[in-house]
Amino acid sequence: MKHRRLALFDLDLTLIPFDSGMAWTQFLIERGVLPPEAEPQYLAYCHLYIAGTLDIHAMHRSTMQPLLRHPRQLVAQWQAEFERRMAPRIPAASRALVEKHQARGDLCALVTATTGLIAQPMARVLGIDTLISTRTATVDGVEDAPYTGEIDGEPCYRQHKVSRVRQWLRESACDLADFEESWFYSDSIGDLPLLEAVSHPVAVCPDERLRALALERGWPVLDLERAGAGLGDGGNAP
Repeated sequence: MKHRRLALFDLDLTLIPFDSGMAWTQFLIERGVLPPEAEPQYLAYCHLYIAGTLDIHAMHRSTMQPLLRHPRQLVAQWQAEFERRMAPRIPAASRALVEKHQARGDLCALVTATTGLIAQPMARVLGIDTLISTRTATVDGVEDAPYTGEIDGEPCYRQHKVSRVRQWLRESACDLADFEESWFYSDSIGDLPLLEAVSHPVAVCPDERLRALALERGWPVLDLERAGAGLGDGGNAP
């Protein structure tokens, strides 16, 4: 196996001090693609996440549905502009954390419940080549075909983050247990299954429940610099 160590990173409110889905929603509102009421609608889904009652399939449909009437080439142009907008908002501390693992030769991946359409630009900005995210289904499963608005396979969410990571590692004929050391950085108690699956769980700017659990179990608590908050800065995100 080429890599002896594995480093996994959550996205929203972990490596970035805001919710990327909210930032994307606000970006599309600015462009006139979405109506202004899309912002409180998205925020309502965030509140359901905090309450533990989120239907991620419904949230995914709500995110993708307005885009289905637009050509994928145009959506790709919006993604590129969104990436340029987000680049200055990545905290230096987050970049340094990722670069530290990369410099040591660790295998790195961004693992997020956010739909890949939004997460891809964020992964590029962060310099992380591997993205494990909630995938959007396409017509007849053809890669370049139009989106259906549904989730393809399991969402990369809660306990499914573990199975999605294991699925990715199996493609390289390895598993979590094959690494000498493994890290997962997250802000949310919802990521507990994956935090418990690695040898070095790290709570980053954690929510109250995760902070309490991390202190109880002796897990490191990392409070990254939060410069760059603002647009899309809101409550806990999936």
